[in-house]
Amino acid sequence: MAGSSHGHTPAAWTGVIIAFIGFCVAGAFMVMDQPVGFWAGMVVVLLGGVVGAIMRMMGLGQPKEAQQPHRTTGDREPAGAGS
Repeated sequence: MAGSSHGHTPAAWTGVIIAFIGFCVAGAFMVMDQPVGFWAGMVVVLLGGVVGAIMRMMGLGQPKEAQQPHRTTGDREPAGAGS
């Protein structure tokens, strides 16, 4: 997907970073055998998705009109057919 801006938005980066931090917290507490800390990390993972969705609704995500359906080679007209 060369030239695509899929996922390169403040909403996507923020959501993923928050979810990654929650994943690390949950993993650390899982190794330490602390269920409360594990579930707190899982809540942070979910919070990352919520924050990303809210930021997208605020206009910090990829605009809807920029998303175009993918075209395959068969969808195009042959060279010189449209003249």
